[in-house]
Amino acid sequence: MSDKLKNRFEKISQLLEQLAIETTKDVLLVVEGQNDIEALKELNVDGNIISVKTGGKSFLDVLMEVEEQNISEVILLLDFDRRGREWAQRLKQNLEEKRIKVNISFWNRLRALVGHDTKDVEGLPACLETLKKRIGN
Repeated sequence: MSDKLKNRFEKISQLLEQLAIETTKDVLLVVEGQNDIEALKELNVDGNIISVKTGGKSFLDVLMEVEEQNISEVILLLDFDRRGREWAQRLKQNLEEKRIKVNISFWNRLRALVGHDTKDVEGLPACLETLKKRIGN
């Protein structure tokens, strides 16, 4: 069991390292809320990050904010629950219609790796900490 947990921990860590590298490029990372931004900073993922649910933004406000960034790619990293999946799909569709490249691969892979351990991005630091403890580090 410990090897399986260790492997999972390493995959999540590597994925977050890749995400940190991507956010230093000409991309925009879109998350749900301010707590998600703080959690990602705690995990050394920093860069051009906006949240969709800060300050009472509407869906159209978010689309305009993304368009105004004038970037080459958007990485969607919304929560892993039903609402997050709905927002991700809706944003992806609308942004692609505006000819903006949308990357949901990080979201899909993280969602598969964290499983039922956390339902949101802000829970990632605690999820990793729990895995570390279960592994025995």
